[in-house]
Amino acid sequence: MAAPKKGRRPAGGQSRPGRALALILIAMVALTGGMFWSGHTTPRLGIDLAGGTSITLKAKAEPGQESAVNETNMNTAVGIIERRVNGLGVSEAEVQTQGKENIIVNIPRGTNEKQAREQVGTTAQLYFRPVLAVTNGGPAVAPSAGSSGSPSATPKPSSSASGSTVGEKSATPTATGSAQGRALTEALKAPSPTPTGKASSTATPKATGTPTATPTPDAATAALEKKYTSLNCLDPKQRSAAGQGVKPSEPAVACGEDAPGVWSKYLLGPAEVEGRDVDDAKGQLDQQRGMWIVTMDFTDAGSKKFQAITGKLSSQADPQNRFAIVLDGEVVSAPSVRQTLSASAEISGNFNQQSAQDLGNILSYGALPLTFETQSVDTVTAALGGDQLEAGLIAGAIGLGLVIIYLVAYYRGLSLIAILSLGVSALLTYVIMALLGPAIGFALNLPAVCGAIVAIGITADSFIVYFERIRDELREGRTLRPAVERAWPRARRTILVSDFVSFLAAAVLFIVTVGKVQGFAFTLGLTTLLDVVVVFLFTKPVMTLLARTKFFGEGHAWSGLDPKRLGAKPPLRSSRRAHASAAGPVDPKEA
Repeated sequence: MAAPKKGRRPAGGQSRPGRALALILIAMVALTGGMFWSGHTTPRLGIDLAGGTSITLKAKAEPGQESAVNETNMNTAVGIIERRVNGLGVSEAEVQTQGKENIIVNIPRGTNEKQAREQVGTTAQLYFRPVLAVTNGGPAVAPSAGSSGSPSATPKPSSSASGSTVGEKSATPTATGSAQGRALTEALKAPSPTPTGKASSTATPKATGTPTATPTPDAATAALEKKYTSLNCLDPKQRSAAGQGVKPSEPAVACGEDAPGVWSKYLLGPAEVEGRDVDDAKGQLDQQRGMWIVTMDFTDAGSKKFQAITGKLSSQADPQNRFAIVLDGEVVSAPSVRQTLSASAEISGNFNQQSAQDLGNILSYGALPLTFETQSVDTVTAALGGDQLEAGLIAGAIGLGLVIIYLVAYYRGLSLIAILSLGVSALLTYVIMALLGPAIGFALNLPAVCGAIVAIGITADSFIVYFERIRDELREGRTLRPAVERAWPRARRTILVSDFVSFLAAAVLFIVTVGKVQGFAFTLGLTTLLDVVVVFLFTKPVMTLLARTKFFGEGHAWSGLDPKRLGAKPPLRSSRRAHASAAGPVDPKEA
């Protein structure tokens, strides 16, 4: 019989279980430390547990354009609705598609339900307005006596533009205080760059001739001037309310974000072009210039309107040579016009791929033949959400208790390993859920709690598979230490196959379902992956270490590994001695 090679260990052997235990301990400490460092020490709760309002919207296409209800347009609508919800000052809201034609908006408690319904249930309003004045986003402060009214903001570098290119929005300051007031008065009294009046997709504006100005009453001018100078775009509530309730045919004030956290406020003329006049828009990479741009194409009626306004604006000085693209009362871009444009236009500047595509989607949304109908509005009070959470936790505690009772009654001392493993799995699940809330917006809802309860059984099943394999080896007459190592390869394959099937089912369920059912699938998949981690890095190493103790190694009656209770055969060592002379020496590792 050939001698065994040096360095070979029995199949499934683990010579240093301490390494695996150290690895999982480091992971637990790191994750727990990250949780406390982030300040998010509890999982984020969904609407059904924390309370709030859930609004279901159904997309409806205009007659003859049923194909408009598609994934691209629905995702664009989600982005628009998110902007509106954020405008309400709402945090931790969820806006997502459900199926092919529904959008679910979940808003936590503390939000005005009526206002939320009005905001998310109406069609987006997109207009092109000429810019009359622009300054920094804070409220104007009257200068002291003798001040010349110097600009209060530092101008940003203008974006370069040439030919048919339209420059990207830049915050060019104007004077503040009394100087700003005089400028506003002159701007409001001056004729509009193009004919005034409510823009319409069927109306054809005058392309030639001198437009007739509609006089603005002094009281209205003073009120608008006061509103503009006092507007604080750094305040989310003022920012959201600035452009609301203003007719397209009237001047308006609005806010626009130049950079994250940097806002400008605008005084705008009457709307001259509507969003529905845009035939198509998209952000794309200009290969020749190596820069991202946004292209716009207009309808026939829109081309005439756009030609009229750009023809007038191109001869003005900054900032009166700009037109503002206003979505739901907020300026999303305010490019300057360098020449008369008609059927198509190009916006260039400091775009990256994301910003160019975002602006293209916003412009396209004004042309989408989509409206949204409110299907349902469900309100969950905080008390009802708390009751549901309490019921879910009670159900989980009952399920966990029953599993522990079964393990103690059947496996006795081995149940200690299972309980410790369940504790480690529970800790990792809790910490990861707490971290996923701020990281990816994961919210723990009632179906997710159900998924965690189901996972208790899946995790316990892995322990049972391993324990039964060990007991089978003991019944064959082996001692505990070799039985632990020989049982592991077989148990490992079974555990991996079982967990793979569970994870595959969770992944398919997550992909094909929507809404709250995805919470169940996500939690089930997460806990299944953690089951593999815990069994490999905790359960198996702990079992290897405990097999070296007297209590388990000698098969104490309460260890769960008593050979007599298991009906073990005589030790394999004595049966092999009878054949020693014929078969040669027995490898001690096989004994």
